[in-house]
Amino acid sequence: MIPRAGHDHFLAGAGWGGASVAPLAGDASFRRYFRVNDRGRRAVLMDAPPEHEDVRPFLQVADLLVGAGFSAPRLLAGDIDRGFLLIEDFGDQLMGPVLAAEPAREEAIYSQAVALLAALHRLPPQGLLPYDHAALSREVMVFADWYARAAGIDVNVAAYLAAWDAVWGGVLHETAQRPVVTLRDYHADNLMLLPDRPGVQALGLLDFQDALAGHPAYDLVSLLQDARRDVSPRLERAMLAQFVACGDGLDAQALRAAYEVLGAQRNVKILGVFVRLRDRDGRKGYVERLPRVWGYIERNFAHPALAPVKAWFDANVPSELRSAWCQ
Repeated sequence: MIPRAGHDHFLAGAGWGGASVAPLAGDASFRRYFRVNDRGRRAVLMDAPPEHEDVRPFLQVADLLVGAGFSAPRLLAGDIDRGFLLIEDFGDQLMGPVLAAEPAREEAIYSQAVALLAALHRLPPQGLLPYDHAALSREVMVFADWYARAAGIDVNVAAYLAAWDAVWGGVLHETAQRPVVTLRDYHADNLMLLPDRPGVQALGLLDFQDALAGHPAYDLVSLLQDARRDVSPRLERAMLAQFVACGDGLDAQALRAAYEVLGAQRNVKILGVFVRLRDRDGRKGYVERLPRVWGYIERNFAHPALAPVKAWFDANVPSELRSAWCQ
């Protein structure tokens, strides 16, 4: 895999001419990443085709985070019109692989990530659009448009959205009262361990360009109900308790209700996103994670705040079209 044509001219103009370029992990978007090495200097090249991706939100949120003392990659050079950015390289200690190799560190590292979230939520979400009713509803429709269609489920859209409308109230009220910076993809494969940095800077933040002003529970769900790795109910409970303890006047019951509602919303969206990646984009590996996502959804549905949505799924999505269908 190599970057798009023109990357060499961009790198030369940035003072990195002749540097080696090697692929790094991509993500579920059209963005691709490459490590650039020039005689010991290292950086990361983001290749974001402008017909599919806009790098300006990444730069906006990175400025917000860095300005507040968090570790987001600093911009070294950029060509916004052509979709090339050269950014700071955080190294190789990605949280997910580190935990796979050193499982004894799991609770300590998750505790660090929860503490970072609590600190992040004290930062005013300046310039970020609201994670409002329209956004929440649009995202749950990804399930109807992709997963349900692929599974042969005929969705009555009005009834489906009415079920979700019945559960949004508390989330939307609390978001309006106290919106926080919501990175929206805060999980183990988007967090880098930076042990030489102090405090909250010891975790590097990635993939935050879709940030909104949302509810405090959303990124907590993203972290603790991770589609890419199993997080035990015991660890989930411990981290929820820590988050409440270090938050500013959070009500534990209200937070837990919002956490489950937003967990269901996020996980149902992921079902549709992963099927879309397979059916539209030819990226088949993601659907292998759907049984885990269904497991989280069943946990979400156990909370009474989700009774209307659970009833809709029980009536319209039989068990054979859930996790077993994905495998």
